[in-house]
Amino acid sequence: MEFVIKISQFLLSLSLLIVLHELGHFIPAKAFKTKVEKFYLFFDVKYSLFKKKIGETVYGIGWLPLGGYVKIAGMIDESMDKEQMAQPPQPWEFRSKPAWQRLIIMLGGVTVNFILAYVIFVFVSFIYGDTDIKIDSLKGGYLIENPVLLDAGFKTGDKVLAINDQKIEKDSEIGQYIIGAEQMTIERNGQETVIDLPENFLGQLSDEGSKNLFRYRYPFIVESVPDSSANASVDIQPDDVILGIAGKKLEYFDLFEGELQNYKGQTVTAEILRDDQTITRDIKVTDQGKLGIFRLIDAKRFTDLGYYEVTRREYAFGESFAAGATKFKSTLVNYWSQLKAIFNPSTGAYKGLGGFKAIYDIFPDFWSWEAFWKLTAFLSIMLAVLNLLPIPALDGGHVMFLLYEMVSGRKPSEKFLERAQIIGFFILIALVLFANGNDIFKAVTR
Repeated sequence: MEFVIKISQFLLSLSLLIVLHELGHFIPAKAFKTKVEKFYLFFDVKYSLFKKKIGETVYGIGWLPLGGYVKIAGMIDESMDKEQMAQPPQPWEFRSKPAWQRLIIMLGGVTVNFILAYVIFVFVSFIYGDTDIKIDSLKGGYLIENPVLLDAGFKTGDKVLAINDQKIEKDSEIGQYIIGAEQMTIERNGQETVIDLPENFLGQLSDEGSKNLFRYRYPFIVESVPDSSANASVDIQPDDVILGIAGKKLEYFDLFEGELQNYKGQTVTAEILRDDQTITRDIKVTDQGKLGIFRLIDAKRFTDLGYYEVTRREYAFGESFAAGATKFKSTLVNYWSQLKAIFNPSTGAYKGLGGFKAIYDIFPDFWSWEAFWKLTAFLSIMLAVLNLLPIPALDGGHVMFLLYEMVSGRKPSEKFLERAQIIGFFILIALVLFANGNDIFKAVTR
């Protein structure tokens, strides 16, 4: 069921982005009376799942979900229709249109993607508001278990105060600013400490593979005690908070694992908080150092107990436009930072480059419209930025040649554009193979 939920979100988001991106090319092309021969969601290699001709355009759905396309007559694109290009230019062809019209057609897709992301952020701000955790409210700081962070000098209990020169006040800002970070300022035992990050920090994180970086610390709250547990007959109830064992206070769940190893196969006294009263119960520790008790993960309960403070801000409809703009800008800047890190071999960030499985993995295994729309907005920005890269076969490659034509007054020859398209196509294939190869390598080795 979890797979069905994740794949449904993935395909719905991908389909929405592809259709709207291609619509961004389609609308100005039609407005400038340019013939559009095909409009496809996914690629129709050899055959289509569905197709229907309306007017001069064939609309369809391909079987290969690697993108989509509009085939514009008289345009050198991935179809490499040399037969058509060998004919004299026709007034309804792309190549016959003024350069400024061709530029608008080529920029239409990424423009729609940017607008879509902004509109989503506006409505997400209005409908859901902003929910975050204040860094200074984190009781006990962060739980640090990732070996890369430990090697860099972080310890459990640290609070993040700043990344480079950017002050960090909310938990979500850590992920926003850690890309390309050179140093982090943390608070440890009331003292500020600066930790210098290695240049290949992102590469090390990718090699490690763990997604756990800075995690909240929370108490041991009981969710249930299964019948198979050694403590099934003990008076332990849901919502009980286990405060410690054998006379030792253990404020955080992460402290229990190490402590229980000292009492394997023994019965110890546990101090428990129930309905604002402290009681004791004798509980059994298994030979493996476990209690056989399921813990509760409940953000509201953690907040009520004072382990951190959740802040929520709601926006009036008018305010949501500014809030959406802020989210749009920060997401765009953050993704551009990621992209620059990926193309800088010394950072090792290229190791984290992923393909379709990596995109699939970012969707939650439960249905959340809030998460779905936020991720769709991010992917829309990602699609726009990638398409603007000056690689022939991408929108950015076409734009690059059009700008050259507009500045120099000379149009590159069709033979040159054909060769550039082939080179760009092979570059894209190499990037796609590398990204998806990374996914396969990670899946096999981890």
